[in-house]
Amino acid sequence: MIICQSNTPSRILQGGWRMGGTMYNTGKHVSLRPDKAHLVNISGGPLGYSYRLEEVRLHFGSEDSQGSEHLLNGQGFPGEVQLIHYNQDLYANYTEAAKSPHGIAVVSIFIKLSENSNSFLNRMLNRDTITRINNRHDAFLLMGLNIADLYPDTTRYITYEGSITIPPCYETSTWILINKPVYVTQMQMHSLRLLSQNEPYKIFLSMSDNIRPAQPLLQRCIRTNINFSKQGRNCPNNRALRPQYRGWRWVLV
Repeated sequence: MIICQSNTPSRILQGGWRMGGTMYNTGKHVSLRPDKAHLVNISGGPLGYSYRLEEVRLHFGSEDSQGSEHLLNGQGFPGEVQLIHYNQDLYANYTEAAKSPHGIAVVSIFIKLSENSNSFLNRMLNRDTITRINNRHDAFLLMGLNIADLYPDTTRYITYEGSITIPPCYETSTWILINKPVYVTQMQMHSLRLLSQNEPYKIFLSMSDNIRPAQPLLQRCIRTNINFSKQGRNCPNNRALRPQYRGWRWVLV
């Protein structure tokens, strides 16, 4: 899969793709929406079109055993990062794409807890930033973000065709689940749980558990480029599975 950023000088790209964005408390999610001066696009892999980044959205739970919208062998994670893109080849904007065929591509990354935080998420969740969006409709501008910092160091993923997880849950999304997690600290997860769904003059109601329950697989085809024939310390499954898609590669343009 190719990820590129346009309208940005190459001298900046050499140090990472810098972008700005506004972080919102929507009352349901922590949402980071990139500015229009530095556009981030993805293509390749399981995607037949070019998709433009619309939003980075955080889901998280009230307990460490839940908070992700996907489960791994029935197990939930404390949270999940979703990079939501719309098909810029076919549609003019996210609203149009969300209800249209091949409209949306979501890159999904599990969140786990650690003593150290992912550098991109640390910019969003450090105390000086996260306290700016305590209540619904609060917003805070972030600059100098490097979108490449958010991605784990892996070329492996799982993909399937499914639905968007917010109403009306259109069946228009290609999901790409990255095979490694990103990390936040226990304190940062606690700070997320202190965000309120309501305005400051209303009773506090935590934004935690802002997830859609896992849905039946039905007839969906799950595809991957993970080679299960190679056993690792944390992967006892020895079922062979032929890779069907090439992995990520980074391209500076």
